[in-house]
Amino acid sequence: MMKVIKITALWCSSCLIMNNRWNEILKERNIETVSLDYDFDDIEKYNVGDILPVFIFLKDDKEIKRLVGVHSVKELKNVMGEVS
Repeated sequence: MMKVIKITALWCSSCLIMNNRWNEILKERNIETVSLDYDFDDIEKYNVGDILPVFIFLKDDKEIKRLVGVHSVKELKNVMGEVS
């Protein structure tokens, strides 16, 4: 089963944009999502830089894809097709 770790921050405008786009895709697919906050959660093990949001796609708990920054719904759906 695929899982996505979503790393965002309250102050991040790009994160707000992507949250709406991500929710649109979640309505269509059954994907386990773990939401972490850049400032409040332990994210060191994910090697996240300064650009948010970060979406880490896992299959069998192994990273298979990573998206950083703002992407269109079409791009997100294409990635979902690649990794599923």
